[in-house]
Amino acid sequence: MITLRNIYKSFGSQKVLDGLDLDIPRGKITAIIGPSGEGKSVLLKHLIGLLQPDSGTVQVEGESILNVGRGELNRIREKFGMLFQNVALFDSMTVFENVAFPLQEKTPLDKDEIRSRVLSALEDVGLKNIEQKYPDELSGGMKKRVGLARAVVLEPKIILFDEPTTGLDPIIKRAIHQLIIDTHLKFGFTAVIVSHEIPDIFDVAQNVAMLFRGKILQHGTPDEIRNSDDPAIRQFISGSLDGPIQMI
Repeated sequence: MITLRNIYKSFGSQKVLDGLDLDIPRGKITAIIGPSGEGKSVLLKHLIGLLQPDSGTVQVEGESILNVGRGELNRIREKFGMLFQNVALFDSMTVFENVAFPLQEKTPLDKDEIRSRVLSALEDVGLKNIEQKYPDELSGGMKKRVGLARAVVLEPKIILFDEPTTGLDPIIKRAIHQLIIDTHLKFGFTAVIVSHEIPDIFDVAQNVAMLFRGKILQHGTPDEIRNSDDPAIRQFISGSLDGPIQMI
């Protein structure tokens, strides 16, 4: 589905991605984990062309998203939905208007069809009768749900989640994780989640990739990562370090 090969990315003298290779399988939930500051969000932005690598290749369903025209890149981006870390709702718009926005911008649907789709998407994420509220009237968990409704309303093939449970209490975190599982089961999209939520993310993802020092240190099932013999992975999962992970 998504293939990254030999990806290098630096910002000035800071090397972030250092020859990274990763395959993201179709129709699965893949989690990208690793210590803070390792470039997980930078990697996520490469998947959708928000950042371009210094070198390497990124392909989505066999199509390169590098060195293509704006129109071609936008066409490929239509395969994607995204739930941002800060949700990125428009404060001046109601919940309905926020979820309807991509339908109004990208489809020829009439008002009745848009309304039907928006209300259906809100129901899918467990929200009913709040479509006339504004974001500042919602809790953090409800905002995440609205963001997810907006991400799925176009029925994309791929959804990217950038730290979807940041700033939420443990009960709401579990609810959002279960919501991701439930919506994935319903729609069958390919999901990529950047997460610090260890060990919770192992109950959500079907594949896990550990990003460390600019490379994917290991990629496998949650059990394979949990039972890894790699010292850096074991130390990261156990949370036993006071400082940066050290290779042994």
